[in-house]
Amino acid sequence: MVKDKAWKWIDENRKRLTEISDTIWSYAELGLMEHKSSKLLADELERHGFRVERGVAGMPTAFVATWGEGRPVIGVMGEYDALPGISQKPVPYKDPVIEGAPGHGCGHNIHGTSGMAGAIAVRYALEEAGLPGTVKFFGTPAEENYDGKVFMVRAGLFDGVDAVLSHHPSSVNTARLGSSNAVNSVKFHFYGKSSHAAGSPEQGRSALDAVELMNVGVNYLREHIIDKARIHYVIEAGGGQPNVVPDYARSWYYVRAPERDQVEQIYERVLKIAEGAALMTGTTHRVEFLGGCYNLLPNKTLSELVVSNMREIGPPEYTEEELEFARKIGETVPKEQKRDALRKAEFPNWERYVDVDLVQEVLDPWDEGKVMAGSTDVSDVSWVTPTMEFGTTAFVLGAPGHSWQAVACSGMSIGHKSLIFAAKTIAGAALDLITKPELLKRAQEEFKKRMKDRAYKCPIPDDVQPPLEVARAAAEAAMKKG
Repeated sequence: MVKDKAWKWIDENRKRLTEISDTIWSYAELGLMEHKSSKLLADELERHGFRVERGVAGMPTAFVATWGEGRPVIGVMGEYDALPGISQKPVPYKDPVIEGAPGHGCGHNIHGTSGMAGAIAVRYALEEAGLPGTVKFFGTPAEENYDGKVFMVRAGLFDGVDAVLSHHPSSVNTARLGSSNAVNSVKFHFYGKSSHAAGSPEQGRSALDAVELMNVGVNYLREHIIDKARIHYVIEAGGGQPNVVPDYARSWYYVRAPERDQVEQIYERVLKIAEGAALMTGTTHRVEFLGGCYNLLPNKTLSELVVSNMREIGPPEYTEEELEFARKIGETVPKEQKRDALRKAEFPNWERYVDVDLVQEVLDPWDEGKVMAGSTDVSDVSWVTPTMEFGTTAFVLGAPGHSWQAVACSGMSIGHKSLIFAAKTIAGAALDLITKPELLKRAQEEFKKRMKDRAYKCPIPDDVQPPLEVARAAAEAAMKKG
């Protein structure tokens, strides 16, 4: 069977794949600055005969690697950006490699490598079987903060792709059917006039006052938006010391809602509040739109295909040492917190899992029709072609995402097993789509049905480019903390 050839290649190259994942884990590069991680993956794909186009969509760390000819064209995605401030050794207690440095708290070292491995395995299986088809690997930077995939969609890089598969490390093995929140990410810069806060306050115009008044206005707005919307912010700059009226201040906002048009409506009101804050304080302001993305369009056909391949492959088994590692991680999470999280997620038969650290079975998705609170730039890909991002167990159930616990698991053998299982699942599902045209047709018909009376319009304005300077400044600040 053609899938057996792909799975055999993954098994035979397991050592190299885990080395790549661990190397990216050690790099722990922030979004749009993943130069070493991106190069490692692109070079490996090139070594296996892929044609690689680097620096696409205005992002030096984005790339597309292509092998094969003709249709169908199956896309595979991989991420490799880390998160700030959660450096951690692969041990089950908090112990940073470098205090305050970045770490892979979302397992994107696994994500990028699993996608790469799946794509390469498909390439060799197709070649050996003499089958037509094209596989494209999309190296997608900055998922965590700057919506790299949206810029790639805007550049037309996913045009002509028949379906896309992606894997994300998780605490369960399944292919979810829920949606996600759409989001806008935007910074507000306020400019005032400095003066002595005690001696001549009347001559000052406080940019910090404008930031704070804007925040007050937005917090009052919360009463008048839909229940499922979310607005959150931080004050990034607020002045130097109390006796100087700040002439510059800056806040960073996320505006989220279940549908893209809802985000746009709320965002317009936030912009008006910013204008009002500037008027009230005699300051000026500038809006810096960083990024935005849509809500996810699920695909049940692809979900069923992925789950079927997971069960055909069989989920990983764990050693006593791995189970003990997970148990110690689990002890860092209060049982009440875990119970509440399982309830909130409407986890099926959640009572059975309160004392489970690693979910070892493959679960049917239970979230059809639901909307997760977070956002992902995978969503924009799902509006241009049938898309499925599935999860495999890499993290301890109940442990928070974006945490040292997740970093620890991402850099050791529990994460390695998640990687291999995911790579095989990608390869198996991709080859089914290539060799069983009726499956691909069903996925595309479902996509068209979900898109009925809808149209995709990139949420990022044409004149907004990837925020490379913002990303560089963030990376430099993270290095100083580390």
